[in-house]
Amino acid sequence: MALLDVKEMTQYFGGLCAVSEFTVALEQGQMAALIGPNGAGKTTVFNLVSGFYKPTRGEIIFDGQSIKGLKPHQVTSRGIARTFQNIRLWFEMTVLDNIRIAQHHALGYGLFDCFLRTPRYMQRERDIEDHAMEVLSRLGLAEVASELPKNLPYGVQRLVEIARALSIKPKLLMLDEPAAGLNSADVEGLIKLIGDIHRDYGIAIWMIEHQMDVVMSLCSWIKVIDFGATIAEGTPEAIQNNPDVIKAYLGDDTI
Repeated sequence: MALLDVKEMTQYFGGLCAVSEFTVALEQGQMAALIGPNGAGKTTVFNLVSGFYKPTRGEIIFDGQSIKGLKPHQVTSRGIARTFQNIRLWFEMTVLDNIRIAQHHALGYGLFDCFLRTPRYMQRERDIEDHAMEVLSRLGLAEVASELPKNLPYGVQRLVEIARALSIKPKLLMLDEPAAGLNSADVEGLIKLIGDIHRDYGIAIWMIEHQMDVVMSLCSWIKVIDFGATIAEGTPEAIQNNPDVIKAYLGDDTI
């Protein structure tokens, strides 16, 4: 049974079909990519799977259960974490607090415990901070734990967002253009980091990415969409030489 099984997912915005009969099956521990030209509908697919939109029709099965129509925090609690194309951090909170707050869906204590600072509250808060520091250390971010994200370089902010996603202990990590805005040196470091995360955490990773060096270096399976419709899927080698993919990216004159 696939970890994520999306069947004929379709999304309309008014009369516009943004995603048409999208189908994908991701296995436990698989590393896959969703690519396509700008405006192809890739982020819409991620928004549908992660609960920001409800599909017009189709089904989304994760870990054997339907998640169609669930709110984002409910999808997160099932084991799906994601990053965003445009960085979404709390820039006026420390890096550590950005990671800690991601645990809100599984605090394990109530308002009573919080007000009275009960032993349950104190222990859980210690556990949350220890876990946050463990994730930051794993990504080489421990030394910036007390910094505000707004004071950090763009590439480091990207890593903080990935750390926040990892902190919820996901079964599936969805990365929306993780290399966007990075220089070549940072991209090389990102490729290594994602590979290490995949190996060490053993989780499935599904990414949207325009930098083909990242996709071809990491992913075993690639799906390509254009104008919301699937035009190709397969191994990196097959996709690289697919005439429909070349046409979608570069136009008719290249074929």
